[in-house]
Amino acid sequence: MPIVRVLALAVMACAAAIVSPWAVAEDGYELWLRYHSVEDQWIGPYRAAAAQIVPATDSATLRAAQAELVRGLGGLLGFPPPIDPDVTQDGAIVFGTPKSSPAVANLHLDLTGAGPEGYLIRSVAIGGHAATVIAANQDIGVLYGVFHFLRLMQTRQSLEQLNISSAPRIQHRILDHWDNLDGSVERGYAGASIWHWFTLPQYLDPRYTDYARACASLGINGVVLDNVNASAVVLTPLYLDKVAALAKVFRPYGIRVYLSARFSSPVEISSLKTADPLNAAVAAWWRAKADEIYRLIPDFGGFLVKANSEGQPGPQDYHRTHADGANMMADAVAPHGGLIMWRAFVYSQNDKNDRVKQAYTEFKPLDGKFRPNVLLQVKNGPLDFQPREPVHPLFGAMPGTPLMLEVQITKEYLGLNTNLAYLGTMWQEALQTDTYAAGKGSTVAKVIDGSLQGYRQTGIAGVANVGADRNWCGSHFDQANWYAFGRLAWDPDLEARSIAADWVRMTFSNDPAFVQPVVAMMMGSREAVVDYTGALGLAHLMAHGHHYGPAPWDASGKRADQTPVYFHRANAEGIGFDRTSSGSNAVSQYAPPVAAMLENLQTTPEKYLLWFHHVPWDYKMPSGKTLWIELVEHYDQGVRTVQQMRKTWAGLSSYVDPERFAQVSAFLEEQERDAKWWRNASIAYFQSFSKRPLPPGSEPPEHSLQFYESVCIPYVPGDPNAPRCTRK
Repeated sequence: MPIVRVLALAVMACAAAIVSPWAVAEDGYELWLRYHSVEDQWIGPYRAAAAQIVPATDSATLRAAQAELVRGLGGLLGFPPPIDPDVTQDGAIVFGTPKSSPAVANLHLDLTGAGPEGYLIRSVAIGGHAATVIAANQDIGVLYGVFHFLRLMQTRQSLEQLNISSAPRIQHRILDHWDNLDGSVERGYAGASIWHWFTLPQYLDPRYTDYARACASLGINGVVLDNVNASAVVLTPLYLDKVAALAKVFRPYGIRVYLSARFSSPVEISSLKTADPLNAAVAAWWRAKADEIYRLIPDFGGFLVKANSEGQPGPQDYHRTHADGANMMADAVAPHGGLIMWRAFVYSQNDKNDRVKQAYTEFKPLDGKFRPNVLLQVKNGPLDFQPREPVHPLFGAMPGTPLMLEVQITKEYLGLNTNLAYLGTMWQEALQTDTYAAGKGSTVAKVIDGSLQGYRQTGIAGVANVGADRNWCGSHFDQANWYAFGRLAWDPDLEARSIAADWVRMTFSNDPAFVQPVVAMMMGSREAVVDYTGALGLAHLMAHGHHYGPAPWDASGKRADQTPVYFHRANAEGIGFDRTSSGSNAVSQYAPPVAAMLENLQTTPEKYLLWFHHVPWDYKMPSGKTLWIELVEHYDQGVRTVQQMRKTWAGLSSYVDPERFAQVSAFLEEQERDAKWWRNASIAYFQSFSKRPLPPGSEPPEHSLQFYESVCIPYVPGDPNAPRCTRK
């Protein structure tokens, strides 16, 4: 090619790069660990504060910490600082433990409060040079501190006069993957499972390491690899070798692997004829299986168990209690330091009284009867991860049994991956709810961190939204929910807004003109979903099976308490489920001050009104409007909020690369369609009972109720029983 032609092409390429700052499209793979170059005004101060890396004694975790510093600083500053074993200039970054770093040891820092996983980040002087030290008692704390230090730079914080100390409030911070061995993911909206079981253990996809980095950057320290609706096959030698290979990848990042265990495994993969937990042979089988696993994986975390729920086998099949089953398995893993996480999600009996009471009814009498290494895993609400529901009454009600909180990061009931719904606000709402278990101030956060009732073990679990999609979570904004879970798991008192702001800055841009409107979008997004799917305490109005789209008319199904009509109970008189003393008396499961508040229609918070009361259509709300008008206005507000989100995002194209901007734009357009579908179908249905006109300015539904009842959406992602439709 002629030299003139080469030069011309080079000039054109440079010109294109100048015109567009997004010469290279982004696909979201980097998540919040997007170490792109800082703005010019930050280059000087950051390079001065990160002029040298002083390494620590070798270990796999400290190698990961150093690699992250090199990667992060290299990206943020344009090139990584030099690595030197001695502090030779101002701006040195010293990291390690007193055992692994002489420089850290010589500082004689008080690391008592850091515990085994916490860290200090301090501005210090070493040999007359200004330096930053990242110190911890254990190597994993150093790695967590490195991620925190890099986050300061990613969010454009000052690195002068640092004096940061941080330690996790909760011991076990776990992602639960509902991944099946065939590669499918139950309630997964980001493609297939990231675990390639067929090619394990021979091939270790580099993505496993990137997944571990992302988790460690948030302080997540445990991963349940398989679905709670477990297959016994995962406990066979073939699959345990695969699990061990993943554990080896995760180990340097402080992540222990756990497995969901099927209670009937002794029957399914051995010659035993029973899984009775009080049978000596069954107990011996589990002890032997635990020994086998720990020989392969010495730091194996333990088992997660879903038992006697939705058809899953369990101890009640043998007329035993949940404590009998959990304790038998706990005894098997106890010699190895393992845990049993026993789920309190139990919908096995056909309770004609009230489905939301079942977990409390079954587990409250068992308080204090579980082994020390059993944690009872309780959903944030008593139903099933609804867009909004009151906190579970078990929180605070079992002082003798450690309860761990379970939330759902994957948006099963909040629009799958296409609807923007930032869940940090939902989890903050739950964590800061006062249970009054030991008087005022007995928040859920204080229950699960053990400070209220002195739990021996503490934990929190999130049902993962991770899949094989290139952007990990199916949509870019769903990454924020993975991020928010990790941050709240470390410190449940963090503010959802500040978490959202950090994520936006790390993921997209630090420009306030972008950060402020996008954070505002996120903070209102979950409330919008509540508004257009069922406000004022309505719940579980989704289509059967796949839970995508409205079906408040649905009365089908094997059990009445799995249908929308069971929950809303709309009739000519009113709407809502009476859970007061005149109804199911579910209010009695809460502490007396809370129960008294919820018993009274006048004092029940509006957001839970129809959860606890059957309310007349013409009931006068505090606003002075009738219940019917207020309900319709919530549906309208949900649509308006999504429309405003679309408008806001449309004006931000100059701050985001075209690829990510286009996907978010397309999904917001889809969300507006979904919001209108929900609004129109729900109003058409409930108006058939209320017989009231719409308030002035509220448009009638676009189609008839019969049209909405006929809508069919087959093959919705994440539904193990697809195809399903929303027809009756």
